Amino acid sequence: MNRPSAFAGHAQPPLWRVYLLFLGPMVLANILQSLSGSVNAVYIGQMLGTSALAAVAGMFPVVFFFVALIIGVGAGASVLIGQAWGAREPHKVKAIAGTALTLGACIGVAAAVLGELFARPALVALGTSPELLPDAVAYARMMMLSMPLLLVFILFTQLLRGVGDTVTPLLALVLSTAVGLLLTPALIRGWLGLPQLGVASAAVAAAASFAVALAFLWVYLRRRGHPLAPDAALLRELRLNPTLLRAVLRIGVPTGVQMVTIAMAELAILGLVNGYGADATAAYGAVNQIVNYVQFPALSIAITASILGAQAIGAGRSERLSAIVQTGLWLNLVLTGGLVLLGYLLSRWLLGFFITTPHVLGMAQTLLHVMLWASVVFGMQAVVAGVMRASGTVWGPTAISVGCIALVQLPAAHWLSARFGLQGVWMSYPVVFCSMLALQSLFYRLVWRSQRIERLV
Repeated sequence: MNRPSAFAGHAQPPLWRVYLLFLGPMVLANILQSLSGSVNAVYIGQMLGTSALAAVAGMFPVVFFFVALIIGVGAGASVLIGQAWGAREPHKVKAIAGTALTLGACIGVAAAVLGELFARPALVALGTSPELLPDAVAYARMMMLSMPLLLVFILFTQLLRGVGDTVTPLLALVLSTAVGLLLTPALIRGWLGLPQLGVASAAVAAAASFAVALAFLWVYLRRRGHPLAPDAALLRELRLNPTLLRAVLRIGVPTGVQMVTIAMAELAILGLVNGYGADATAAYGAVNQIVNYVQFPALSIAITASILGAQAIGAGRSERLSAIVQTGLWLNLVLTGGLVLLGYLLSRWLLGFFITTPHVLGMAQTLLHVMLWASVVFGMQAVVAGVMRASGTVWGPTAISVGCIALVQLPAAHWLSARFGLQGVWMSYPVVFCSMLALQSLFYRLVWRSQRIERLV
């Protein structure tokens, strides 16, 4: 399964076709991951009750922090792997992957140890109510113990995309999801002779599903002769190479910082929404469900642009970067724009899956109409930033994104909310996405395009 670089050789397929080959499996994987999380929440809420669901929700900020770290590591490593793969240097691909996987495992082990030692005080500090604390601690400890498996699994799927493989991560995710969805209710109810584990069932099932998926990757990749198969060469590289580690962190740290900033901004926005009452909060949740699905293609196009950009740089074809950006922008306009149009046409029907109260449904529909179109703008700025990241230029685009969130979105949300009420909160999204696109485009044209583009490894 030695998939060549998209820029290897002379006969190259059209860029739009390369994009689509990447996008299909990646979008399906994103949708599947989101659906599995939703179904697990249904299991817990319906089979164990609202208090159990609340106990699980209390761990979200902690889990997100570690996942954000590992996604940052994966972003850095996949860019370097893309460059090495574009240069046809498989030995460097394995060396980068070995360093990244070792770092991911170390972060996972640290999370497991910290979870075992500090789960209770951390949940108390997060304001978990006393009646939820025993269940929340049981879930937290098990979830943190599964972190080495979870983080290595997430990281491995990102590395596979660096060599242009988006199908294998999808297969692994299908298997992981199936195991989790079957095992969670079995552990809750004690079916098949399994112990009843209560709230911890979801965490135990998650750990088992990641273990099965990693075992699948081990066997499947070796049988296929994949460039990232865990063979003797890769196992020898499972160490922290200082030079490669610095290169991974150079790209990964800003990406992680940006993710954490986005999450904190969403918490601030949610605080504003909560001030309008429970109906507004319900509308917020329903609108976000729709927006997330619309933005999956936009994010996938941006990731593809970054990977293709890295491969082009590695292959010494930097002149292709402008075409990669332009193709990404057009595909975003067509694919994300098409989903936006469907979202407007079917908004009431789609929101009806989450909301049954008529006046809340009307409120959510109005809010969705205010900001859904801005998902296209969001995708465009992500494509521009993704290609710049492929060359190792990350602090500039990250500073723009973080600055826009902190200095544009949050002040705009407060000001527009005071002026237009609840709709004003949603108006802040088009404002910040348009600001990001304008500033990322200026940085791209005036700064980045004048720089010399060189390989990082």
